[in-house]
Amino acid sequence: MKTLPHLTFLRSFEAAARHLSFTAASEELNCTQSAVSNHVRSLEEFIGRPLFVRHPRSLSMTDVGEAYLPSVRHALQEIDIATQSIISQSHKREVAISCPVSLAQNWLPQVVAGFTALHPDIDFTLHSTVWVDVEDSVSDISITIEHADDVDSGQVQLWPEKLALACAPGYRIDGAELSDAAQLHAARLIHILGRPAYWEMAAKALGEKTLELRGGFQTNSSNAALELAVNGLGCVVVPKSLVKKYRDQGLLVEPFDFDLPCPWSYYARFKDKSATPSVKQFKVWLLQQARAMVL
Repeated sequence: MKTLPHLTFLRSFEAAARHLSFTAASEELNCTQSAVSNHVRSLEEFIGRPLFVRHPRSLSMTDVGEAYLPSVRHALQEIDIATQSIISQSHKREVAISCPVSLAQNWLPQVVAGFTALHPDIDFTLHSTVWVDVEDSVSDISITIEHADDVDSGQVQLWPEKLALACAPGYRIDGAELSDAAQLHAARLIHILGRPAYWEMAAKALGEKTLELRGGFQTNSSNAALELAVNGLGCVVVPKSLVKKYRDQGLLVEPFDFDLPCPWSYYARFKDKSATPSVKQFKVWLLQQARAMVL
């Protein structure tokens, strides 16, 4: 890279040109008059051309100085703007999160609420996603749902996910409340597009391998599937973490208690290298709340 003049020389030149005085420039830059004079002289030696005409009690600029000044001033302004941007970013009291809409509605709000109670001065931006995450530059923390075979080393599992079969309290099949897995053959099943394995795994776990898995309601949204179940429109198999909120509110029940690990789990990716203190604080809180999750 080609050698450039020292930044201090350029600042002294710009200030002296603005005031047409080494003395006034030195007061602004908080240094001696001789230091500013020496800086300018060193810059002139570097360029090989005079920038000022020195009069007994004043300065005037040469044609070279007049031509050079706008570019130097613009460059210094750009440096100042870039520096202030970095400084303000490092002190920014905000956390941006991208998260699947399912978790954004069923778990994340209570996590943010608990953190905000302790740190009310930190703001949040939440980007809800469906299937595809937002651009990397958008969020400080990115939460995605990943199959175990697709996870990379930069992702942190929030908790080991399990599957649950859920329906509305009192949901009846042919007039009888759902209590036996064999009744599922006559039930309306709610399917999540892209996740046929949910019902396949549940049927196998319940010993109902011949369960007809076609027909019923279909949706690409776990939350929409849960809402259909809440309204008594059928049974759904989803990650247990999503059922928890509905179960706690008495909106859904799990008629069959089985321990079935889910191959898809929620994972977080953190931008640790560029993380602000606010983001670092929330990362610790998020992982604490994830470890406390009881399915």
